[in-house]
Formats: sequence, C-alpha cells, structure tokens
Amino acid sequence: MARPKPSTFDKAKTVAENRRARFDYHIEETFEAGIALTGTEVKSLRFGEGSIAESYAEVRGGEVWLVNANIPEFSHGNRFNHEPKRPRKLLLHEREIARLHGAVERKGMTLVPLSVYFNARGRAKVELALAKGKQAHDKRQTMKERDWKRDKARIMRDRG
Repeated sequence: MARPKPSTFDKAKTVAENRRARFDYHIEETFEAGIALTGTEVKSLRFGEGSIAESYAEVRGGEVWLVNANIPEFSHGNRFNHEPKRPRKLLLHEREIARLHGAVERKGMTLVPLSVYFNARGRAKVELALAKGKQAHDKRQTMKERDWKRDKARIMRDRG
C-alpha cells in the first residue's frame, strides 16, 4: 500500500524558483518530481547555482523531461563536466505521467517547474505544476488584488 503524500513538500534548501510562473499561469495542481542529474550538476546546485526561469516540462515517449533549465558548469569540474542547458529526465510514477500527459493533450495545459530544491534526505527535487495560461485581463486582475492587499495591510497597520 502506498504511503500518503504530504500536502506540502518538505523543502530543506530551495535552489531555484520560478516566481513569474504564479503570475503568468493559473496553477491547478502541483507534483513533486525527482530529477536525474550527473555528479557535477548536483555539485552546482548545492552551491546554489541554477535557473528555471525560462524552462518548461514536456511528456515525450512516456517520460517527462525538463527542458531549457540552466544549471551552469561546476567551477572545479574537469572533462566530465555537464552541458548547462541539456534536457533532464524527471522521475515520476507511471500514473502521474499518464495523468499529466492526458491533461496536456486534452485540456491544453502546460507543465511549469515552480522550484528546484533539496529535500530533507538531500535529494534534488522539482516542484512541477499543471497550469493554464492567464490572459492579459487576468494578469491585470492579479495585480489589482495584490495592490489592494498591500493597501489593506497598510491601512490596518496605521489604525493600530
């Protein structure tokens, strides 16, 4: 019997975050995926280097791949150093992959990485979101709500 998954992921050290994703997309559901890395990639991530700002994930041949994520070469690496922008395989259960594939194919959704982090056991993980793109008017509404929350907090703070 499978162990129940925690509602929030156990993030011990966040390496890279895609803050723009929450502004550009309606986040429907999030998944925690392992990531297949080489040794020098892990070392680069442990030093806090890496970017997922322009990256996305896609389902190809029954596997999920993280595309366009930038993990710079390790400074003390030798000839076995890695390519910075190579596609990286994400490790998910078959059911999760089938579910993601169905949502992307049928509903026109997108797989967006939200963050790369190390969990409590020291494993590199990717927080992957199943998301739908926002229109321009949705983005304006998000900005209005954010400004109103800021103003409301300021008013409440001033009144005591």
